[in-house]
Amino acid sequence: MTARFEWPVRVYWEDTDAGGVVYHAAYLAFLERARSEWLRALGIDQGALRDTERLQFSVVEMNVRWLKSARYGDLLTVTACVARRGGASIDFVQTVQRGTETLVEARVRVAAVDAGSLRPRRLPPSVAALA
Repeated sequence: MTARFEWPVRVYWEDTDAGGVVYHAAYLAFLERARSEWLRALGIDQGALRDTERLQFSVVEMNVRWLKSARYGDLLTVTACVARRGGASIDFVQTVQRGTETLVEARVRVAAVDAGSLRPRRLPPSVAALA
């Protein structure tokens, strides 16, 4: 596994239900943003990757365990760690934490796909070397 990447997120009203509890789908957005910020931290601009390499990523598998709830105003840390890199995919282990408390655990597989056809394709060497 690679080093653990951490990204802070504050819970806003738009992330919650009427009771101020984070709606389950909001966690998926938090996980997505952490993976995107991980790429950005590695110097990979997804827009440029799409335009120059004709490559983008698509989530093809996800297993999520919701353990505890977050609430409006909480400061969370969302992590991303590469567990495995295949020829055309990357498997991540991710968490959402509030302090030392783990709220969500996820395993996510993203596939590299051709930006036009959305068919699977191999990771370019520039990305494979970093993942």
